[in-house]
Amino acid sequence: MIRPRTLAELKASGYRSRTVKDEMRENVLRRLREGGPLFPTIVGYEHTVEPQIVNALLSRHDFILLGLRGQAKTRLLRSLAQFLDEWIPEVDGCPLHSDPLRPLTHHARQQVEVHGDATPIRWIHRDERYQEKLATPDVTIADLIGDIDPIKAAAMRLEYSDERVIHYGIIPRTNRGIFAVNELPDLQPRIQVGLLNLLEEKDFQIRGFPVRIPLDVAMVFSANPEDYTNRGNIITPLRDRINSQIVTHYPMSREHGVAITEQESWTTRDAGIEVRVPRFMRELIEEVAIQARKSEYVDQNSGVSARLPIALIENVVSNAERRGLRTGEKRVTVRVCDLAHAVSGVSGKVELVLEGEQEGAMNVARALLGRGVKALFAQRFPDAYKPRKNRRAAEGETEPLASSEYRPILEWFSSGNHVEISDDMPHVEFLKQLSTVKGLPQLAEKHLEPGDAEEAAVAMELVLEGLHQNSILSRERTDGAVTSYKDMLKSMLSGLGDD
Repeated sequence: MIRPRTLAELKASGYRSRTVKDEMRENVLRRLREGGPLFPTIVGYEHTVEPQIVNALLSRHDFILLGLRGQAKTRLLRSLAQFLDEWIPEVDGCPLHSDPLRPLTHHARQQVEVHGDATPIRWIHRDERYQEKLATPDVTIADLIGDIDPIKAAAMRLEYSDERVIHYGIIPRTNRGIFAVNELPDLQPRIQVGLLNLLEEKDFQIRGFPVRIPLDVAMVFSANPEDYTNRGNIITPLRDRINSQIVTHYPMSREHGVAITEQESWTTRDAGIEVRVPRFMRELIEEVAIQARKSEYVDQNSGVSARLPIALIENVVSNAERRGLRTGEKRVTVRVCDLAHAVSGVSGKVELVLEGEQEGAMNVARALLGRGVKALFAQRFPDAYKPRKNRRAAEGETEPLASSEYRPILEWFSSGNHVEISDDMPHVEFLKQLSTVKGLPQLAEKHLEPGDAEEAAVAMELVLEGLHQNSILSRERTDGAVTSYKDMLKSMLSGLGDD
């Protein structure tokens, strides 16, 4: 499409001026009529957060997203640019994107007066019309709104009340666009006061001089709840002027979490080794984040970011990649034992309460990995503890592994057998070690449904780790790499004998 290049051509094209909020409203209405996803890269908000954002846009509201860290607040704000027109015209050379039909600044008015219908037009893309600022304590009014430039005033011999001596801040330069403030409570209260006129009266003033320029800006914000951040809060008058407050949340189901992690993580590498992640391993990694959001050692007011499972799965894939390079295998599958070397992806992603600090970050991270295994095992496998089928059942006594599904495995280990595996072990040897356990291949196949022999080996390992987390098998790690699974009772008795 050939776009008009002069004011006369623009008028002849039938172009009509709209405010940015009217423009977004009309584009949202058009998208709703067409159907399809409005936020295609956002998972899990279709029936909760997304309708509230759409309502705010249809109501022409400025709004704020409230939520804990890692809840896609910034991504949601940046995705709002898709509801702007792809291209809009401006007076060429105007610092505030003046509408050619409604010139805003002195420069724009002068251009129209001098050139008339021959006024040159520049077209700006929607990506240029979205700007954001991270609120930090050092942000000033000059950064956001602007300030008087005394050098410009002296050079041009102008009064300070003349708009031509203003050095514009980032908000005026976003005129006819969307401006976002991330982490609004971190903005000092005196700076938040400077936003009041922008939200309600849609204009700004500089240093008390009678310079008033009406702006057309959609203002959006993000913030963590006040009970989380102690660095500041949102002043009441500003909160009152923000029309809609929308609360975000973490994935409400494990399936949504798996989809987010799969979408955001970097697992397709270029080292010449194919690293495969079975579905049940993706569920396990997501379950670690779910357990962290329930843990008494983790500060739940701080939250557990969706970046935790992303970092964890990337570390697990890296460990499998490292194994492939050392063993010479061109295709590897991530294992449960890879989690031990991926613990750094968990320890730095959680804020600990006092009890957690006393336990230590690494110990808490390892405990969360174990809880993830135990939770997934409980969801996929029968209860590992069943009531006794005799007269003492009425007395509340239980017996582990009464189910016939587990009994062959228990009997194999109670006969003095054990399994030793490691994250550096080639697949052939890894599968051989696990396949020797009587009943283990059949149990893993039934409840985890692995796709091939490589996944089957990992499924068997997950069964053993699940039994260990349920205190049915003992596990020992030697020299940080070799994991040995043994009968729990024999391990306890051998420990007593050593004493």
